[in-house]
Amino acid sequence: MTTLLGIAGALRAESTNRKLVREAVRLFAPDDFIEADLRLPLFDGDLQKASGIPPSVQTLADQIASASAVVISTPEYNKALSGVLKNALDWVSRTKGAPWRDKPVAMMSAADGRAGGERSQYSLRLCMIPFRPRLLPGPEVMIADSSNAFDQDGRLTNERSLAGLQELMDQLKAMAT
Repeated sequence: MTTLLGIAGALRAESTNRKLVREAVRLFAPDDFIEADLRLPLFDGDLQKASGIPPSVQTLADQIASASAVVISTPEYNKALSGVLKNALDWVSRTKGAPWRDKPVAMMSAADGRAGGERSQYSLRLCMIPFRPRLLPGPEVMIADSSNAFDQDGRLTNERSLAGLQELMDQLKAMAT
């Protein structure tokens, strides 16, 4: 039984990164899917010292630990991953048990720019390396002009992008089993 955890690095309900995660789920076809909630408090060492790990952060860490694989889609904000996603990574790094360790992880991005979030993926990779997950090296899925890349049903319309996403999900599924 495979459980896929999807993490969209944007909070907006109709973000193109959330749509991309949902397309990835459709192609991966897991037995179970969990969509992570990144509405976490801002990381604050004083808060952690006073109250411990917030329950919402522990839930995310537990979801990562129990998932067979994780797919992360990051927007590009000012040439890097979103603050929301970085905040989640910072919080989870403070939890016990190293939930990312040896976890199969696929990264992708959707952005309105012409490079489709290339720099955000690079910055995400740099942030993930210390956690020692099993990061897939490719294919790189970067959806450019993302606000025009999905139809009204949330499906990718570009066949090349869809083929790359299918290959990425096939590789992730092989690592998860």
